[in-house]
Amino acid sequence: MNCEHTTEKFSAVSPTFAAQDVTAILRERGWLGNASVPHLDEWLAQATALLGRQAPDRAALTDLLHLIFHYDAPTILQSAESHTVMAREGARDVIRLLANLVLDGPPVDSDRFKEIVTALKETLNCRGRELFYPIRLSLAGRVGEGELDRVILLLDSAAGLPFRVPVKGTRKRVLEFCSALD
Repeated sequence: MNCEHTTEKFSAVSPTFAAQDVTAILRERGWLGNASVPHLDEWLAQATALLGRQAPDRAALTDLLHLIFHYDAPTILQSAESHTVMAREGARDVIRLLANLVLDGPPVDSDRFKEIVTALKETLNCRGRELFYPIRLSLAGRVGEGELDRVILLLDSAAGLPFRVPVKGTRKRVLEFCSALD
């Protein structure tokens, strides 16, 4: 598996979905109230740019957005998929260093995420699934491919907005995940 940071590789194709589609999904799910939210348009544009190309249909887009608004580490860690990831050699080391990097640094955006991934690669000398699956599991709540990295990039900016359903940012998620591990 190519281990290069996946957020650097955006297609030149226009997003499949528009910000209005993302807004409609947020309203349908009860995640977005009717009030005007400062900086919401910026976040919707970012969510559309990051997730719109990753979702082949509306259900897939809804699923990716769901990961932003719902996170429960104890439940996540009960899945067989989670057990498989966490049983791999080095997975807990990735989580431990990830937690330190997230907690000791600024909010996670694209640049910060690249820094974190680089530090993990250099310090732990791991690549591919050994590196990315624990990151995605702990922060996005699921094992998968690069679309989950894009979910992670939206967390801290969403956590700062007054959505009807509060979003847990990367710090809260990594703390919750580490607490649920032990």
